[in-house]
Amino acid sequence: MNEVIANSASAGVVISLLAYYAGVFLRKKTGKSFVNPLLISIILVIAFLLLFRVDYASYQASAKYLSWFLTPATVSLAIPLYLQLERLKKNIRAILVSILAGSVASMGSVLALSVIFGFTHTQYVTFLPKSITTAIGMGVAEEMGGITAITVAVIIVTGIFGNIIGEALCKTLKITDPVAVGLALGTSAHAIGTAKAMELGETEGAMSSLAIVTAGIITVLLANVFAMLY
Repeated sequence: MNEVIANSASAGVVISLLAYYAGVFLRKKTGKSFVNPLLISIILVIAFLLLFRVDYASYQASAKYLSWFLTPATVSLAIPLYLQLERLKKNIRAILVSILAGSVASMGSVLALSVIFGFTHTQYVTFLPKSITTAIGMGVAEEMGGITAITVAVIIVTGIFGNIIGEALCKTLKITDPVAVGLALGTSAHAIGTAKAMELGETEGAMSSLAIVTAGIITVLLANVFAMLY
């Protein structure tokens, strides 16, 4: 099986898509927020690789085409933002301050946890871009000397966690304004959080899309400053 996947140009893509659609099916069947399609697909792919003794390098080589869609998918999030342009103009100051506060809080929490648990500097900068989209986070971690493979895993876990608890947390805290909900999901849980925001509504999706881009820029600008603090 390992040789079959290694010599195939698209076996990894097929495996990944089947696993994801299985996750979507389970989500529709259960209706539970914790049954996240991406989380289910990750578990299924890992189980498949272990069961059939497929090494990760072979799987990654045959699934690389999926990665090509990451950047255009991120860019396409500008469409719902454009549709909410007037609302954005009216609330631009509050929106930018909110995203800045969220980005600083994200990196500040990593700093605090690094001090508490005694992380090395390499571990610290690896976790620092946890709340921004993978396409940007990998570059930030690599530039600062972090371990990019772990950064990707942390970003995905952060996004899934935000996707699962984001809506319930906003309801618990009585955050009902669609702009605030969207900004919270996008700033803290990047593209995976934005997927949840788009389920909630057009305004939530648009604000979350804006938060992804802005939080990414802010993190790129401030990451080196935070890196020097520990």
